Amino acid sequence: MCGIVGAVSTRNIVPVLIEGLKRLEYRGYDSCGVAVHQDGQLRRARSTSRVAELESNVAADAIQAGTGIAHTRWATHGAPAVHNAHPHFSAGPGVDAASTGFGGLDGIDDERVPARIGLVHNGIIENHDELRLELEARGYVFASQTDTEVIAHLVHHLYDGDLLDAVQRALPRLRGAYAIAVFCRDEPQRVVGARQGSPLVLGVGQGEHFLASDAMALAGVTDQIVYLEEGDVVDLQLGKCWISARDAAGRFASVERPVRTVNAHSGAAELGPYRHYMQKEIFEQPRAIADTLEGVAGISPELFGDGAYGIFKAVDRVLILACGTSYYSGSAARYWLESIAGIPTTVEIASEYRYRDSVPDPRTLVVTISQSGETADTIAALKHARSLGMPHTLTICNVATSAMVRECALHYITRAGVEIGVASTKAFTTQLVGLYLLTLALAQTRGRLSDAQEAAHLKALRHLPVAVQAVLALEPQVIAWSEDFARRENALFLGRGLHYPIALEGALKLKEISYIHAEAYPAGELKHGPLALVTDQMPVVTVAPNDALLEKLKSNMQEVRARGGQLYVFADSDTHIASGAGVHVIRMPEHYGALSPILHVVPLQLLAYHTACARGTDVDKPRNLAKSVTVE
Repeated sequence: MCGIVGAVSTRNIVPVLIEGLKRLEYRGYDSCGVAVHQDGQLRRARSTSRVAELESNVAADAIQAGTGIAHTRWATHGAPAVHNAHPHFSAGPGVDAASTGFGGLDGIDDERVPARIGLVHNGIIENHDELRLELEARGYVFASQTDTEVIAHLVHHLYDGDLLDAVQRALPRLRGAYAIAVFCRDEPQRVVGARQGSPLVLGVGQGEHFLASDAMALAGVTDQIVYLEEGDVVDLQLGKCWISARDAAGRFASVERPVRTVNAHSGAAELGPYRHYMQKEIFEQPRAIADTLEGVAGISPELFGDGAYGIFKAVDRVLILACGTSYYSGSAARYWLESIAGIPTTVEIASEYRYRDSVPDPRTLVVTISQSGETADTIAALKHARSLGMPHTLTICNVATSAMVRECALHYITRAGVEIGVASTKAFTTQLVGLYLLTLALAQTRGRLSDAQEAAHLKALRHLPVAVQAVLALEPQVIAWSEDFARRENALFLGRGLHYPIALEGALKLKEISYIHAEAYPAGELKHGPLALVTDQMPVVTVAPNDALLEKLKSNMQEVRARGGQLYVFADSDTHIASGAGVHVIRMPEHYGALSPILHVVPLQLLAYHTACARGTDVDKPRNLAKSVTVE
């Protein structure tokens, strides 16, 4: 969730650190900071404002050096405040870091601190309380409420002239997930990194080396990237670096990891003519869908990797594990998998799955869905499923180099491109495309897909980009609705069957970025409780495709109108639903059959976006949320 950047170089590395933080802002954060080794001391600046303000303060205070670490923090332990912001320092037992410059002008801490160890951390240390008590007993004074500070003090306690040794001795004491970058006052031009459960990459340059949470943070600096594996520790020095990991005996030994050329820089990171990244990404969906379908000449299990046919023949159930928006894409796919492929499917919220007793079936295809491929809850659920004896795994993911892809036997890489806005849009629709292809491949393997059916499905998929473009043309009508929604504090979303998960996604988008309380229900459930909420002040958004449940849906809409509720209906053109008193209708360009959810979600994205704009919220970086959820 947070972002790490670190570097060892002969040049002033501060601009690289700051630019790396800017490239990681899309993940979401509450505070930011940078620390360097300057003139024999560790110096830092921290802020609860944006990286741009941190940059101004760093420049004004002439903070510059060849070795440093930087961080954007999304608060877990301790409020978003300067004293909880990273980097954290340790100056030794009996030294109160809070008396050496915390809480400086405008929330910036840029004082020289008599610190030996500086550290940044992503993840959660589950045993931080017991470590804190142990370190306090040794005389260490804590200046923050974070779990991270215990690592800095622990490394300080174990330090005996070799930073790598101190880190390697500290790691077995930590329980939980972490990616860390550490440096020491006594060893200039050295940074040590480690990862367990949180992503960390090594960037290899010419005589300089870098650490980052994401290769994108190093775009324009180096394209030579090493994806560190679970348990890896990396020692960065000028012109050289080493990677080590524990062997079978528990001792750290040198290991080799491949260096990959990663072209992380992309025009996708530039806003262009759009007001926000979310708006840009909504309008990129025709291209993203076309790119995701590129190279799909026919339906084949091998679209998902070598050996897929054998795995597909060996399974007779599907278990989908995902969180948030990805969970809703999986929920929609369940309808496809059961109706088209005829395979029983269960969809589980990943953060809950491993904490309940379940009945494993070795003939299950375990499917994970993740935009980043680093979602901690989903990775943990995947590992739990495997531990129960379900070895057949597949992921739908937007990042080919992610942990999720490495963990799964099979995969389909969506090509949504970089998604900067925290509220997912093009990642969601491309996930649905990937899941639809999986449905067709399983149907084919199970003998439920004729050549004529395959051709019809492929034709519909190839027409999707044009169909989505036509939906985007509805934006002016959606803007008119958003002006009314901006004055509301509650909303209901209704859908039936295949479109119920789309209603859920629409409600999620509205509350994520506009902060309007929104809930979604299967329309038939209205009379079982939610109808009590309906008044003339309650907008009720209805997804109304022309499918087998249309007449049932119309009856549910009448239930709303009878209670004075205001209906806002996205209706297919041939549904015969007309605008009138209390009924507002936007007509969709065409009915799209089984792929209709991909079209119907687009105006819901636009409604959330324009409502948030009308309310003046921070659309791309909504409060309290992060893009890449790498903590449990």
